[in-house]
Amino acid sequence: MPEGTAVVVRTSGSSGRPKAVALSADALRASAEATAERFGGHGQWLVALPTQLISGLQMLVRSELAGTQPVFFDGRFDAAAFLDRAEELDAERRFVSLVPVQFARLVDLAERDRAAADALRRFDAVLVGGQTLSVSLRSRAHELGVALKRSYGMTETAGGCVYDGVEIGDTRVRIRGGEVQLAGASLALGYVGDPELTDRVFITETGRDGAPVRWYRTGDSGELLGGMLTVTGRLDRVIVSGGVNVSLDEVERVVREQPGWASAVALGAPHHEWGERVSLVVDLDRGDAGERLAFDRVREVLRASLGPAAVPEWVTEMDEVPRLAGGKPDHAAIGAWMARLRSSFDEARRAGAASGMGDARSRREKGES
Repeated sequence: MPEGTAVVVRTSGSSGRPKAVALSADALRASAEATAERFGGHGQWLVALPTQLISGLQMLVRSELAGTQPVFFDGRFDAAAFLDRAEELDAERRFVSLVPVQFARLVDLAERDRAAADALRRFDAVLVGGQTLSVSLRSRAHELGVALKRSYGMTETAGGCVYDGVEIGDTRVRIRGGEVQLAGASLALGYVGDPELTDRVFITETGRDGAPVRWYRTGDSGELLGGMLTVTGRLDRVIVSGGVNVSLDEVERVVREQPGWASAVALGAPHHEWGERVSLVVDLDRGDAGERLAFDRVREVLRASLGPAAVPEWVTEMDEVPRLAGGKPDHAAIGAWMARLRSSFDEARRAGAASGMGDARSRREKGES
């Protein structure tokens, strides 16, 4: 256990490998104070995320520093019930932190229900992180007058450290080799029981003033434009299809902008000719499924936006896309499900082929053509 550890938080493990992150009290406090500074002061939080994850834990830390009592929303997320719970907030300033799937359901309800829209607008800040928010969802929230704040950060940074593309507190951002790297007081101490990984992703370099600077290598790809950070995806979420690199996160970004495809997840699938091709999984448990743009049209949009290598060959519908506790799609579980599905198809094809050969042999023995 690294010296100075106050709490150990396990990452959500969206790639199938959760890690135990050691955080100090100073890092947690630095993150919470930076959020309060950006929001113009402390307030009361409605907690609708698991408190064993950094996103939920930080709401408790912010509440403690603010001297306010958080209100908890437990159980399966329901937009109407959530907004009813929000009525129990009694502080002048009120905040909430959500993941995109929760926020999308709130926006869906607010567009149909004026009272729900009024309740959502009463939040001084609706912090949304964990995944990239689609431009269309951001536009819909803006039309409703919701005080949306997009958050970028992770357990290793004690929560969100970049809001709406701009660093908070003393956070520093740089891009090296296409990778987003972060520095600042909110960085974790390292990983429990994995010094090799700690040394690989937490690196110390000498700054221009001669002082050592500790950087966290996020594994995310991104760019800085006009001083604002844009995260474009995961460096490890890239497949090679016919010799062309294809970012699965970029595919998801484009697909999720299309009507009825907001829940889409892009995966790589083996292909006999191209090595790998993109495949899509989409959630049936969505109110907009009946308005879904045809798959052929989605393919055309992807071809025009990202090129032919990014065009998916298959789309598979699930009753509900499996998600981790923090709301991110569980890529490992989805990938395993897809592998089982492909295996069952292969077995069915082999059985059909064997049956066809048996029928042909029987016909030959009977003198049939």
